[in-house]
Amino acid sequence: MNVEISSDLREGAARLGAGVPYALRVLAGQLADDPDMGRPSGLPGILTVSVDGDLFDDCPALNVGYIREPDRLEIRYVTVVSTTEPVDPAATGEDRSLNPEHPDDRPDALVTGREVADAWERITSWLRRSAPDSFRALRPGASPASIDGLEGELGIRIPAALRALWAVTSGDDGVDGRGCLPGNEALMSLDAVAGFYRQQMEAQAHEDTLNARRAEEDRFTVWRAAWIPMVSFGPSDRTSGFYLDAESGFLGRWSRFNEGPEDELDTLVTYLEDVADMLEAPALATHDKPGLIGGALVWGSRLDAAQERRWQPLPA
Repeated sequence: MNVEISSDLREGAARLGAGVPYALRVLAGQLADDPDMGRPSGLPGILTVSVDGDLFDDCPALNVGYIREPDRLEIRYVTVVSTTEPVDPAATGEDRSLNPEHPDDRPDALVTGREVADAWERITSWLRRSAPDSFRALRPGASPASIDGLEGELGIRIPAALRALWAVTSGDDGVDGRGCLPGNEALMSLDAVAGFYRQQMEAQAHEDTLNARRAEEDRFTVWRAAWIPMVSFGPSDRTSGFYLDAESGFLGRWSRFNEGPEDELDTLVTYLEDVADMLEAPALATHDKPGLIGGALVWGSRLDAAQERRWQPLPA
């Protein structure tokens, strides 16, 4: 059985500890002999296995997620086990063994999760080659237990597409206040998601009090319980951004400076695939143009005069 580990993942794993790459090589050998040693992770189509950090020098305890196909395995994420998190993520939360009744195990959910992971891998592969500063600003993937914890805090089921994205990256710390997504927007960390969601739901509760005294046509919606924030104007700027509607599966935009959110009518898969297409073939970029300032990806829609002099658009 062939076990694949992308170069991007290898580089990210090395930042977790000097002994992590060696531990992954040992694990890869074990998986080649026993591809079914993992357990369902709670992420669509992904199995997880734990690595005891005490067995390797300079290696923390790890959770490793992988997908299995008939003739190959691919390791998709490596996360450090926190001191409050069980080594085996299946020991917390609900049992997510594959079965057709679980929403994340339906064939369409499995396909969606794989499409999201593939699109993000195209983006990060480009960043690693062409914008290493932006690549290094991306956070490693979140463990299934962390995503389950966020799901419990929000009180709604996180869609398979968003689970798959957070499994490979849990946020973007940005470069000079800019994220790597069009408009120089940034993927929010899980903590930022929880905090902003809580803030918006509190704002909606206040509006609901006012709406009770308003005529129906004057009632205002700040936020809906099904909206999960995921992208913000910048790594630490929450003036606007995208949410994923957990009920419809479509993205929408919020902003503090307009009358209300506007539907983007895009799925997360389509959005990420469009970003990857624009990086790989800049001629396809119509709404925003990708470019570079040094080793960072910078989109052309939000440049000041000093940045414009340094910005180099990608060749079409």
